[in-house]
Amino acid sequence: MKKNYRKPATFRLLSMLMVSVLFGSAAATADIVSDWNAIAVNTAVANKQNPFAQARYAAIVQLAVFEAVNAITGEYQPYLGTITAPPSASADAAAIQAAYHVLNFYFGPSATLDAQYANSIGQISNSQAKIDGIATGDAAASAMISLRANDGSSPPQFKVPGPVVPGEWQATPNCSPAGGIAFQWQNVIPFGIQSASSFLLGPPPALTSNEYAKTYNEVMTVGSVNSTERPQDRSNVALFYAAASPTQAFNQAAVQVAEQQGVSLSVNAHVLALVNMAISDSLVASFFNKYHYNLWRPETAIHAGETDGNPRTEADPNYVPFITTPCFPSYPSNHGSAANAAAEVLRRIYGEAAHSITLTNPTVPSIVLQYTSFKQITDDISDARVYGGIHFRTDQEAGADLGRAVGTAVYKNNLRPVHDDD
Repeated sequence: MKKNYRKPATFRLLSMLMVSVLFGSAAATADIVSDWNAIAVNTAVANKQNPFAQARYAAIVQLAVFEAVNAITGEYQPYLGTITAPPSASADAAAIQAAYHVLNFYFGPSATLDAQYANSIGQISNSQAKIDGIATGDAAASAMISLRANDGSSPPQFKVPGPVVPGEWQATPNCSPAGGIAFQWQNVIPFGIQSASSFLLGPPPALTSNEYAKTYNEVMTVGSVNSTERPQDRSNVALFYAAASPTQAFNQAAVQVAEQQGVSLSVNAHVLALVNMAISDSLVASFFNKYHYNLWRPETAIHAGETDGNPRTEADPNYVPFITTPCFPSYPSNHGSAANAAAEVLRRIYGEAAHSITLTNPTVPSIVLQYTSFKQITDDISDARVYGGIHFRTDQEAGADLGRAVGTAVYKNNLRPVHDDD
């Protein structure tokens, strides 16, 4: 059921005027929760975290922020349930402190982060409310850090490829001698689902099937580095989503829609917590499926097309994908899983369409993508991985199914409104 979180127009206008007074021309987001969401995502990227770690850190930050804000506002069922705060405490100060504390713990010391914190917290007048808010943020951050201290995300583990067998994953050229990366990620403790094993997909198409031949020939035709069948707009989305992780893309989208909807600080903290829980959990479930089915990548499959027992799959030993193949099995798509999980949460809260979303990434500054619905984003991500030459279309379809299921479970079973009308 779609929630109506829109504020009255006069209140939205007054809020925007107050934000412009407080933050000047630098204010380009809905509120302080959005500001620190961007800082959190950018900090993880700047510290060269892979997309799975980005998702985990973003979920920890946003849950700490949510728990701190919600301890003051009390609109939702808590995540931890151990944080208390005076109702007069500053929710802004609590959000700032929670985000900064988590980021400083994982990525400090950092002059950039310290400066961002000083600027942000300095906008709030000194008062008991500010003191109480800071204390609440610290408590929420400490509790989240403690909760995730031994969640299985480290130490890194690797998948050593087995014998060369048709359909079985083999190391691709970008792999290190250690083997497939993030082998441990399938065992990371989820944030909002009971277990990754509860989301086991059906198997990928049999190598001898017509469905496999169809998806094989599609990626071979449009995904080669020298393909003449890939339109420029599909090259653009392939390059963009090779640079932009699901955490980067969907936090941008969530913040922009929140601003357009004029949601409150509390609602924004709630939505961003759910979105980032869903992204992270979908990646855990995706890795569970990847290493369960251990399907070869198109790059390997196309080189060995004569070995798969399918007369409709002609081999191309010179095939090179348009973008670099990640070093782990193919089925399902991580990007597809995470994107669809985030999109499912957002559409349940804000509705599917009638939005205005602009996605950018500094790594590919010449590519700017415009969307009016969440499905348009997930459709582009599906194309991006196929036209990029690194996934079969069936990997994307399976990832979409997995992501929607995880997103639904996270939304339905976590952080419910105190007065739930679903």
